[in-house]
Amino acid sequence: MAKLAINAAFAAYGATLNNPQWSVSAWTPSGDLVVSLWDHHFLPDAPPGMMDFADSFERWAGHGNREFRENVARALAAGSRVRMVIVKTDQIGRVQAGEVASKIRKEFILRDDLVGSVHELTGDRYVIRFQRL
Repeated sequence: MAKLAINAAFAAYGATLNNPQWSVSAWTPSGDLVVSLWDHHFLPDAPPGMMDFADSFERWAGHGNREFRENVARALAAGSRVRMVIVKTDQIGRVQAGEVASKIRKEFILRDDLVGSVHELTGDRYVIRFQRL
């Protein structure tokens, strides 16, 4: 698991962020959705061999939220593969309070050993499920 800057992590999949200050998802030329997901949004009760990450779109706001919401909905409708960049921070309370994430100390970890799909999209809640390649 390599630690990279967000641009480099997305570029490793062939994806380019629309705006590195607020984008947290982007499409690859082959049609995979790449997303950055907070490590602390991992759900420990996923089925064996799976890793689920869940959150609410309502937890935060801004251009990145709108873009992410649209991309997740599009990935679900198209059955697109989802690739992941894990985001870790020791400032979880600030994240959960919906603070602007660009101002929070964090690190990005490429998880190119996993592939997923949008498992659930209900109202403002989403679950993305991953498994090892």
